[in-house]
Amino acid sequence: MEKLIITAAISGAEVTKEHNPVVPYTIEECVREASLAYKAGASIIHLHVRKDDGTPTQDKNRFKEVMDAIRVECPDAIIQPSTGGAVGMTNDERLQPTELYPEMATLDCGTLNFGGDEIFENTENTIKYFGQRMIENNIKPELEVFDKSMIDMALRLHKKGFIKSPMHFDFVMGVNGGISGTLRDFVFLRNSIPADATYTVAGVGRFEFPLATAAIIDGGHVRVGLEDNLYISKGVLTKSNGELVEKVVRLAKELGREIATPAEAREILGLKKR
Repeated sequence: MEKLIITAAISGAEVTKEHNPVVPYTIEECVREASLAYKAGASIIHLHVRKDDGTPTQDKNRFKEVMDAIRVECPDAIIQPSTGGAVGMTNDERLQPTELYPEMATLDCGTLNFGGDEIFENTENTIKYFGQRMIENNIKPELEVFDKSMIDMALRLHKKGFIKSPMHFDFVMGVNGGISGTLRDFVFLRNSIPADATYTVAGVGRFEFPLATAAIIDGGHVRVGLEDNLYISKGVLTKSNGELVEKVVRLAKELGREIATPAEAREILGLKKR
């Protein structure tokens, strides 16, 4: 069985310090959280950035500042910027981090009702546009899917040449408006991707560690972090992203999975360090 790649989603665009005081906003806070996750065993840092007041931004200059600072503390980590941005941003605004030529970036494969009047919009043309940009810039997309239909979209656009193989999926499970975080639905998604594809599971909230366990057993990979879950156990706020990663490492050890280094993660995912 392949070694386990752990991704740390250190902040997201929705959670705030009011939810958990350790949610990072500033460059220094992002470096702290990335470093704690990296030292605990994360190979990939999934990155959203904020202004110092916590406002989400896709500004490429802010991304560059944060990425450069993280690389000082985590020199071989894979930094995976988000192109999801925040609800209401334009396509070109969301794509700004790709101008920095990262090894990987996320590509959302469908539209989602986040709740209330918030719609996270990703039309077919948007997905094509993002996919083509990543091919042009030699960026491996992590295909974020919130439901089975988004896997079908990715497979269809792969056949049309907008997404290259081997594909790497991120099953984001338990989000309002998306697929549930049950084991039944995990198996459904897992059995819906090509045999040569890899996948990561990002369970939201209380689904984080049960789905992490399922992925560890199945041979998949795991994403944890404050973007997805604020708690280390029921009712107990986590002290850091590093603490969440440490829990996954303990689970993996108990279940007999070794943890991938960044170099091993690159080999599994077919990446070349830049």
